[in-house]
Amino acid sequence: MLGDLSAENMALDRLLAAEPRHIGALIVKGDARALANDRRAASTYYRMALGAASVSPAPVAAGIAGELRRIERYLSEAAGQYDDHLKETLANAGFDGNAMGPRMSEALDILSGKADVFLQQPSTFFFPRLPHIQFYEPEAFDWVAKIEAAAPQIEEELRRFLTVSDDAFRPYVEAEPNRPRKHHSLYDDPKWSALHLSKGGKPTEHAQHFPTTLAAVSNAPLPQIVGRSPMILFSLLRPDTHIEPHNGLFNTRLICHLPLIVPPGCAFRVGNETRSWEPGRLLIFDDSIQHEAWNRSQENRFILLFEIWRPELTVDERGALTTMFEAIDSFGEE
Repeated sequence: MLGDLSAENMALDRLLAAEPRHIGALIVKGDARALANDRRAASTYYRMALGAASVSPAPVAAGIAGELRRIERYLSEAAGQYDDHLKETLANAGFDGNAMGPRMSEALDILSGKADVFLQQPSTFFFPRLPHIQFYEPEAFDWVAKIEAAAPQIEEELRRFLTVSDDAFRPYVEAEPNRPRKHHSLYDDPKWSALHLSKGGKPTEHAQHFPTTLAAVSNAPLPQIVGRSPMILFSLLRPDTHIEPHNGLFNTRLICHLPLIVPPGCAFRVGNETRSWEPGRLLIFDDSIQHEAWNRSQENRFILLFEIWRPELTVDERGALTTMFEAIDSFGEE
């Protein structure tokens, strides 16, 4: 009996040496390791089988398809057992959820497959050696309290403006003269709209209606870049609207959301973490990491949105970046 198993194993090894993506052989090898209670090895073979099936140029046979469903169930159960084992071992050593902290908890979720890894991938400019942090906690910034304290007055200014100028919002992603059309599902679509208070580094015609808002935001480290910054606006997300996953232009800034009018059913994902907007509570995030937002309610959602310098950048780096961005914008001008 043992000789038969050994011969079968050797035959499978020869087959896989010749055809590394032979789905059936990978499944049988995984089954053998599962019977031997070698769950890590079994999981490795099963994952390879699923990977081979996903890139197979020919349709997978019905019998193999059933086996693939079986090993998917095995992998799901094994992942849960693996996660439980790690957390139990850590807890017995004194590292429970509170003692580990959010970074270790996220690392475990990534290890167990519960969470994916999302890194900075700006579409235009990448500044190296900056930490990959999805959400920054407001408590880390000394200017946050002043802005959050002004949230009721900011909301009051917005509501007052909406009663007389509810048509002033423009599509967030809008056509630009002498520029190619951008690829975006909400291009020129008022479902996602903006009311700019400062655009292209200059106050807009609407700024005069929001003195409290602008005074509060001035406490933040706003970039001052000719033709670009500061950028300050109210963002409107209409009912049943989804802003699809995307990445921002560069990773030298953070985006701040001050939620003002937020119905139930609204949320925001950055990387592998989803948070709800809480009125008066700032969300600060790196928009060079993939993010998306949605409003699944039947009411409009309003937030105040502005950008700040990343805190890791030195004064000299901010100065050099300001000069660089201004040089980029002036290139080719006559």
